[in-house]
Amino acid sequence: MKILHTSDWHLGQVLYNYNRSEEQANFFEQLTAIVAQEKPDALVVSGDIYHTSLPTVGNQKMYTDGVLSLHEAHPEMQIVITAGNHDGRSRLEIDSPLWSHFKVSVIGNLQYTEDGRIDYDRHIVRVTNSAGAVAGYIAAVPFEYPQNFPMEGDEPKEDRQRAFFSRLLARVGTLNEEGLPVVLMAHLTITGCDVTGHDDGIAGIGGLERTDVGSLGRGYDYLALGHIHRPQNIPGDALARYCGSPIPVSFDENYEHSVTVVEMEKGMKPAVRTIAIKNLLPLLTVPETPKPFEEALQALANLPKEQKGYLRVNVLIGDGNLPGNCNERILEAVRDKNIRFCYINRNVEEAGTEQKRVEYGVDEVQSKSPLDIAEQYYRETYQREMGDELKSMMADVVKDTLKKNHQTM
Repeated sequence: MKILHTSDWHLGQVLYNYNRSEEQANFFEQLTAIVAQEKPDALVVSGDIYHTSLPTVGNQKMYTDGVLSLHEAHPEMQIVITAGNHDGRSRLEIDSPLWSHFKVSVIGNLQYTEDGRIDYDRHIVRVTNSAGAVAGYIAAVPFEYPQNFPMEGDEPKEDRQRAFFSRLLARVGTLNEEGLPVVLMAHLTITGCDVTGHDDGIAGIGGLERTDVGSLGRGYDYLALGHIHRPQNIPGDALARYCGSPIPVSFDENYEHSVTVVEMEKGMKPAVRTIAIKNLLPLLTVPETPKPFEEALQALANLPKEQKGYLRVNVLIGDGNLPGNCNERILEAVRDKNIRFCYINRNVEEAGTEQKRVEYGVDEVQSKSPLDIAEQYYRETYQREMGDELKSMMADVVKDTLKKNHQTM
């Protein structure tokens, strides 16, 4: 069985007020060309289709048109799509009966029978090849918090996630009498994975809890993971892999982005390779290492006129603050280039050593008020203080939220 593994499309992401639909549409064009070339038996998309749970009509149309183009590129191919933590899960699967006519299976939520029990068979997709023969099985699991997996039997509450995966793979084993390849799909953070460049807020610290790969059971030939944007194999499990996001979601994702091709044969270790995805508008950090503002400005002026992309300006701040007109001067420096200026990455130099801007850890965040954190975020993003009117509005929101939380306790 041959599969194409992708995830974390984040359709509809707005990067510092810039719409990214042009890049995302171009990704679909590249992916469609890859499907036509590779002709896989299945395409698996392991969550985070959208960037928000309420995508716009335009983003939903991009998704629909894109998936149809993938189907048309290789009509015999099975497409399996699961929801991630960014997706509106019920919204994603609302058109599932329609999609089934195009060999597309969409699983947004855990599937139940009429009597309230988990319907494991609805999580299992049988894949046929171009000749119509069964090539393998895909066990598709959408994002779910560990504590929300159903309890069945006498297992402790903390084992409900482990028990779900164990029962699902056992059911696949029962159906898979021929011993054909099995792919397990999941959207979560695996303990020990490399989250370099990823926002820790949604990679396990205050977001998704980390899961040991061993708790997902055995009985699969490849574990198609989604959520972490850096492509990687999982240490200690040669069968488990994050394919990564196809285009960078943040400036710190400064590594190659790709999709993964996996070929599996009965009783053999899967053969894994990647196909790079080129982003139309790269995320540029200029200069690469922090420099004083005037030197950083000169680096911008030296950019070639044909350079395209989003811009983060890497500035080293000494004893003083940035010039009051720093944003205007940056915009003037790139005026004749197809550059989308996003923000200044301020790095503080103290006592002769370079130190990146201070970021709060978990303990520090817990010791700060929500308003303090909002003011710092605003200051670092826009290089100015939050105005009194906005500060007052934020204070009212915090007060109202705390009041509502107190009433529900």
